[in-house]
Amino acid sequence: MPTVGERVLYTLREHDADAINKRRRDALNKDSNGITLARRELGAQIHCGNNVMEGDVFPMIITRVWGTKSDSAVNGQVFLDGNDTLWVTSVTRGEGIGHFV
Repeated sequence: MPTVGERVLYTLREHDADAINKRRRDALNKDSNGITLARRELGAQIHCGNNVMEGDVFPMIITRVWGTKSDSAVNGQVFLDGNDTLWVTSVTRGEGIGHFV
């Protein structure tokens, strides 16, 4: 059975990769003065890191378990290759895209 705090490996879905890459691209957009969000020192989290794609595998810490069976869905924080994380919800154990092992 999955447990809170357990470290597993999560495989990104296309939707996950698109959202991560969009946040990272947005941080690099320049305003009319040629200044990026990252250079403005706004105090907000600026998402920086390498580009990701569907099928990439990253470590995840389980933060919530929905049930008491070995196939129970979980929520978790996926640790990306950058300064940000991805929160995934209701994912299940299994092989392949959108699952954890």
